[in-house]
Amino acid sequence: MKFQLEDITVYFPYSHIYPEQYAYMLDMKRALDAKGHCLLEMPTGTGKTIALLSLIISYALSRPSSPPKLIYCTRTVHEMEKTLAELKLLYSHIQTHISGASPQFLALGLSSRKNLCVNPRVLSAESRDSVDASCRKLTASWVRALAAENPNALTCEFFEKYDKAGAGAMLPPGVYTLQDLRTFGKEKGWCPYYLARHMIQYANVVVYSYQYLLDPKVAGIISKEMQRESVVVFDEAHNIDNVCIEALSVSVRQQTLEGATRNLNKMTREIERLVVDTTRLTGSYHFQRFKATDAGRLRAEYNRLVEGLAQRGNLPISDTWLANPALPDDILKEAVPGNIRRAEHFVSVLQRLVQYLKGRLQTENVETESPVGFVASLNSQVGIDQKMLKFCYDRLHSLMLTLEITDTDEFLYIQTVCNFATLVGTYTRGFSIIIEPFDERMPHIPDPVLQLSCHDASLAIQPVFQRFQSVVITSGTLSPIDLYPRLLNFNPVISRSFTMSLTRDCICPMVLTRGSDQLPVSTKFDMRSDPGVVRNYGRLLLEMVAAVPDGIVCFFVSYSYMDGIVNSWNEMGILQEVMQHKLVFIETQDVVETTLALDNYRTACDCGRGAVFFSVARGKVAEGIDFDRHYGRLVIMFGVPFQYTLSRILLARLEYLRETFQIKEGDFLTFDALRQAAQCVGRVIRSKADYGMMIFADKRYSRHDKRSKLPGWILSHLREAHLNLSTDMALHIARDFLRKMAQPYDKAGNGGKKTLLSEDDLKRMGESIADMF
Repeated sequence: MKFQLEDITVYFPYSHIYPEQYAYMLDMKRALDAKGHCLLEMPTGTGKTIALLSLIISYALSRPSSPPKLIYCTRTVHEMEKTLAELKLLYSHIQTHISGASPQFLALGLSSRKNLCVNPRVLSAESRDSVDASCRKLTASWVRALAAENPNALTCEFFEKYDKAGAGAMLPPGVYTLQDLRTFGKEKGWCPYYLARHMIQYANVVVYSYQYLLDPKVAGIISKEMQRESVVVFDEAHNIDNVCIEALSVSVRQQTLEGATRNLNKMTREIERLVVDTTRLTGSYHFQRFKATDAGRLRAEYNRLVEGLAQRGNLPISDTWLANPALPDDILKEAVPGNIRRAEHFVSVLQRLVQYLKGRLQTENVETESPVGFVASLNSQVGIDQKMLKFCYDRLHSLMLTLEITDTDEFLYIQTVCNFATLVGTYTRGFSIIIEPFDERMPHIPDPVLQLSCHDASLAIQPVFQRFQSVVITSGTLSPIDLYPRLLNFNPVISRSFTMSLTRDCICPMVLTRGSDQLPVSTKFDMRSDPGVVRNYGRLLLEMVAAVPDGIVCFFVSYSYMDGIVNSWNEMGILQEVMQHKLVFIETQDVVETTLALDNYRTACDCGRGAVFFSVARGKVAEGIDFDRHYGRLVIMFGVPFQYTLSRILLARLEYLRETFQIKEGDFLTFDALRQAAQCVGRVIRSKADYGMMIFADKRYSRHDKRSKLPGWILSHLREAHLNLSTDMALHIARDFLRKMAQPYDKAGNGGKKTLLSEDDLKRMGESIADMF
């Protein structure tokens, strides 16, 4: 269908639209008209993605003279693929509805080499860093130059053909998923990764990860040429403040420093070696080694450093490095400090820095320091000043290019140290340096770590707000929505939370406060180990697995709590009773094990046996896996998922938020816990045709200050009679709800109440809105 929304024609690839989708589009359009940012909370399962894509692309088509580019940021590759699949459907719909020549439209996804590479030799590497290093060994400019003289040398045939095609290496109009890019690359013989990087400047829609905009090291290379008129969308952005903080935080451990020492020793040998072998057997070809005493090359590097570091933009695309983690463009034009221009001097500085950090890790007490104090101590003890620290990352980049190092995965340790040095030398506020000799939760195991912890999420996202005219932050769980502008330090022109229109009450949230024996249940620290609480939680699960068909998902507050309570259930015999009804699968911190458990869980649900999946709030499953339809008829949130409140990093952040943004510690902790709980329970409802139950199993959820921070679409279905339940009461409600859901229903049922809008409905709504203005 297509309809008129104020002054634009919206192309929508379905025959009907929900009222909340229409309202969502209307608010987003007004934010785009105002050239401002917006915060929009849209209930899960209401078609948020297609509504967003339809509105923004239709908006761009209505302005052919200056159409805005859409930069769509997702958290996972799976979400990227789903977004591109929706785009394909929308593009096909637009082609059929536009008369005459269809507009030239290009949309593509961009991911890492590991997800886009088609060279078997490169893909044989295990990790993403190893794949990047293998690619560099075949595509670096000096490798290709030597290969031109040696016919037996190995290069990447896909990159060579792409580079040879030059300006002719272009994608035809259309929508390209990652698989489409790989297929196209194989057919043409072009490298899909470098082709995608080249095409993002021409694409109408680019879909990629948050890090491509929020992590300065990646954004400085990938996103530096994006137009200011672009519309940026952060989807599923309920944890965007944590993503921003992680992008500017660095952890240095003993293993990091030992690896950095090995890296520096190898660099020193390369620099000081007077005579080296002219050839070295690598694979099946002879690779000409760089002679470290080549005065011409060292002199060229020295002169380049005298002029400044702005030349990095002129590097070949295959030599580009991660950008500086902090420095603004005007700083890059400065000359590098004279005492680190020569290679041997710079390596000596890094050696002193590594030795200083090793000394700081040899402590028996927790130490907290500001960047200013840390830099002053570093300067007084080893003579490294703030300006030298600022340039460490770029100076390392220059040196590794001069030494023609291709094993970038081997040099990750010294990169981490230089990343730390540049950040601590750049920022004076919003950071803390915390040195812990052991983990607070395992004090008997020595594990010293020095952490540069960022507390201000706005530091990473401010360049995005300042650079692009419209930024859309959206998710199904942004409540309480008024805290995000304070955390991210911006002023949205639109901030709104939408409710869900339903033909039937297919969502049944409940708050369970006590067990069948009337004893309260909670994961409060002083109650979580109580045998009565553990037993009541186990009896709740046992009753539900006997009554609820198909899949049940259980979320715990942490891995340690899940391990403890599952062991206790096993000792009490509860786990064996549960497994008589359904199979049990458990999420672990190992990605492969968890993936296998999820596959087997789905298989058990598909064959009718049903299953229970134990997961953890803030885990991979809670953030990116959907349990729609029969995969999730019930989700149980055991406890309130507060962060570990004795964490030094968390305490430092809470103090910073209180002093800088006047956000009280309790308010932030409750906000963070409730958004995680809402994200967990929202996994089971992925469409309006679906149905499911949500049990918040903790007495604290019955308190208004906690409950009120849940999203409005959950609260609107949370009845007063469901606020203070025992296990037997929850079981009765669950059985009644399942009987009701088993009845057939009509889309326009519930007394003829319509929750789908046709084109005629939209026309009348448009006329009413016009009359209002």
